[in-house]
Amino acid sequence: MAFAHNDDKKIAQLLSSPHTLRKGFEMMVHCYSRPLYWKIRSIVLVHEDADDVLQNTWIKAWKNINTFEGKSKLSTWLYRIAVNEALDMLRRKKTQAQQQGDEPLTTAAQLMADPLFDGDRAEALLREAINTLPNVQRMVFNMRYFDNMKYSEISQILNTSEGALKASYHIAAKKVSDYVLTH
Repeated sequence: MAFAHNDDKKIAQLLSSPHTLRKGFEMMVHCYSRPLYWKIRSIVLVHEDADDVLQNTWIKAWKNINTFEGKSKLSTWLYRIAVNEALDMLRRKKTQAQQQGDEPLTTAAQLMADPLFDGDRAEALLREAINTLPNVQRMVFNMRYFDNMKYSEISQILNTSEGALKASYHIAAKKVSDYVLTH
């Protein structure tokens, strides 16, 4: 995985003992906060939302640390929590906007208004194209295109077959290309 650390074994060892659990968790937060933030940010796009999701990810990880069995990489376990939290936030925001009758900003407009976004119009358009994809296709596209993850890793995170992921990526890439060319 793109953000696996050599410290994983040490962290897992610290997490396995009640006496060193807190130290292991602090080390895990130190090692994974930045990469998780950027993974989350690629899903929710807005800095404040990414911060909220990251905080929720750490809360959920702390509450469920005893469920980590070491069968997968620590990064895979954390990424799965972060992805689920990010998707939950997107669902809540969509429902809230529908209930309030708000017309959402386009992704490009939202990004260009974000003072922390340092890209140009082309990057904003790419992000807008990606944001039009259904959730699973968007996740697969982001993990494969931006994170250069292997299908086997994505399969563990999204809990689906590699064949389905390859099909999703191919369809997503075509949709993104068509969107960019027509806008």
